[in-house]
Amino acid sequence: MKGLEFVLLGVGALAGAFLRYKLVSSTIVIGTFPVNLLIINVIGSFILGVFSILSIFWNLDTKYSLLFAIGFCGSFTTMSSFALESVNLLDNKQFALFGLNILGNVGLSLGAIILGRSITITIMKL
Repeated sequence: MKGLEFVLLGVGALAGAFLRYKLVSSTIVIGTFPVNLLIINVIGSFILGVFSILSIFWNLDTKYSLLFAIGFCGSFTTMSSFALESVNLLDNKQFALFGLNILGNVGLSLGAIILGRSITITIMKL
């Protein structure tokens, strides 16, 4: 990895980690359901969906993927935390919330990618 690539990756990761910390430390709770992680994963998926289309339309250099896709989205989204929260729900025998957490994070994150890409394609064609 070259110097500029390392810097881009680091800046993106720092920004993503900072924003993730701010959202995780905010109090968004519905009972014992981990809403913060769901919000982070859906927002991160939407951003990644938008970026994936913009990188095609604007023919972006792969260095921008280091900044946004790998750096920012990689440190912002929370698959490992999502997995831990899911197992914690199972440990606490909160099976309905476990199912909701799995379906919500996977389904809404996939939906956010599709929505982000669709909106970006529509805007870029205007």
